[in-house]
Amino acid sequence: MNLDLLKKANVLVIGDIILDKYIHGNVDRVSPEAPVPILRPEFEERRLGGAANVASNISALGSKVWLQGVVGKDEAAKEIRSLIKERNIKGFFITSKFPTISKLRILASRQQLLRIDSEEKFSEEDWTNTRNLFSKLISTTKASVLILSDYEKGTLRDIPLLIKQANKKNLYTLVDPKGNNFSKYKGANIITPNYLEFSNAVGGVSGESDLTLKAKNLIADLKLDALLITRGAEGMTLIEKQEGKIKRSDFSTQAQEVFDVSGAGDTVIASLAASIACGFNLNDSVKISNIAAGVVVGKSGTATPRISELEHFFKADSIFSTKTQLKRLCKEAREDSLKVVFTNGCFDVLHAGHVSYLEAAKELGDKLIVGINNDSSVRKLKGKDRPINPLEERMKLIQALKCVDHVVSFSEETPLKLIEFLKPNILVKGADYSTEEIVGASSVIRDGGEVKTIPLIKGLSSSDKIKKIKQS
Repeated sequence: MNLDLLKKANVLVIGDIILDKYIHGNVDRVSPEAPVPILRPEFEERRLGGAANVASNISALGSKVWLQGVVGKDEAAKEIRSLIKERNIKGFFITSKFPTISKLRILASRQQLLRIDSEEKFSEEDWTNTRNLFSKLISTTKASVLILSDYEKGTLRDIPLLIKQANKKNLYTLVDPKGNNFSKYKGANIITPNYLEFSNAVGGVSGESDLTLKAKNLIADLKLDALLITRGAEGMTLIEKQEGKIKRSDFSTQAQEVFDVSGAGDTVIASLAASIACGFNLNDSVKISNIAAGVVVGKSGTATPRISELEHFFKADSIFSTKTQLKRLCKEAREDSLKVVFTNGCFDVLHAGHVSYLEAAKELGDKLIVGINNDSSVRKLKGKDRPINPLEERMKLIQALKCVDHVVSFSEETPLKLIEFLKPNILVKGADYSTEEIVGASSVIRDGGEVKTIPLIKGLSSSDKIKKIKQS
């Protein structure tokens, strides 16, 4: 699947724009005044939320996106304008006398302690201006797909009207619904409720066959093309009309670990819309959105997926990451404040010492890249009778380890060129090397990175293992 096609997508998003604010810190004691934790703040950050997060997800996939919504005359609005500019989002805002919607989350060790919401319903005048601007944008932008991002904050006062106008312009319309009344979404192409929202809207679900039946009825009542139900750890269920019949498809979750589900629904509808807009069929579009959701729940707060993070799931040879792919991954990781760890070796005969070493390396950051000497490089270093295992087998074994995110080969005797090309945050080597002896150390330090050493398990090495086998 060629994910570069996502760059051809054009999507218009209208909905409730939210500024997500975060205060990160540590908690190591409880207040003597009340049974509440005391947070020691370390840093603060601002992210796009609501419809703005949907647009941010679309932009992160390389697609073109226009964003419409309402903001106030305040500092939060200035921050939103600055953030969308950074993310290459074209913003069209109505300025209200009411404040910009914002959410403040207090976190310790990536876990939320408290959320504070600031919001007021927008005015009738704001809606009139919103409606008029929408009529203009659907006529002047190149968007082929529309997303209505409904958080019930007051931006989308008359959704049936917006859908009617979009249908006249032949815009393919997706809705992220809120509340129990789905009738206002009649005429859209797809709605994307989570399981609880769907169950509440249809009066409860008693089992899988009941889900299919009620989804079929909802599609008929609302004149939808399809219904995509997100189901958390159970993945997604797509119910669609195909040649007058109803087809159900289930997609298992792709999440490896879950830190925060904030904004996961935004990612689903954003990646679904971008995929449809660039020409993928509905089934493939859902596959992409399912994987994208699995990526973002492994991040803290409202986050976005990257194409480099999705490519792994679609390429049969994904364990053989190219240097160009990893260069992009390292760049994107830095932008997301993630740390990339790099280490290297021949890994000719995999043993417990290798596994312990790589597990310790992964603990130092967020992504672990392992560089492996190719066969000719190993022969130069170890002799003509090495390697015992060819490159492809060595790469497959290392990639199979849960702690390893990416594997890449290099042909030189040392990984210096690869290290200088990737610019990892942390370079790791065994403690039998001093920092001065580690290849690439000076380059990593010069670029603002760190060099770490990890103690090795005595008596465990590939050479010793091979020698023992030959003697037996």
